[in-house]
Amino acid sequence: MLTGCTATTPVDADWSTTTTGDGSVADDVRRLLAEVRRVDRRPDVPGYDRDCGPGDGCVFGTEWSDDTAAPLGRNGCDTRNDVLAASLAGVRFSERSPTCDVVGGLLRDPYTGTVIDYATDGSQIHVDHLFPLAAAWDLGAARWTPQERATFANDPELELLAVSGSANLSKGDSTPASWLPPHRPYRCAYVTAYLEVALAYDLAVTAADVRVIEPVLESSC
Repeated sequence: MLTGCTATTPVDADWSTTTTGDGSVADDVRRLLAEVRRVDRRPDVPGYDRDCGPGDGCVFGTEWSDDTAAPLGRNGCDTRNDVLAASLAGVRFSERSPTCDVVGGLLRDPYTGTVIDYATDGSQIHVDHLFPLAAAWDLGAARWTPQERATFANDPELELLAVSGSANLSKGDSTPASWLPPHRPYRCAYVTAYLEVALAYDLAVTAADVRVIEPVLESSC
């Protein structure tokens, strides 16, 4: 038996625009670009190890840990289910865990613009780190404490997004310099969100990222 509730993101959401302040979307992106820390190129910082088995580095903590200071942390529900519950339209939970264990709902994938049914294709929905963890390690997170990195990796408000698994695998550890969502109407919102994460966590963006982002704000924002 399944229980249901309404998700916060409708399946017919319009990804072509993003929320702005008093100015235009493009002006907001320019402001973010002016404020983020920049580096010429992404350094190769040794020590990145996401695995958490015996002898592994586990530098961003256990995957989808609820035991962090991130928003919704320690609410009794793992981070992946927190993100799914907020992202699926018509989200449904299992009877055994009626406020946490997501078993159904529809995702309007921002990366591809397609709709994915979690009940039948749940394995095709991934939770993506907008600012890839490997890139975050190289661009500032290596200096953080383990607790700070775990909080970042489980931040559902800024850093995490439910998306198509195939698009997420295509993205990999790429930053905007080498990957943008194939769904063009979402690109403005994507680069805006990327810069917001960078600014909130003092992560650097590279000169190559900036060279890609600037045309996006002219063509898509």
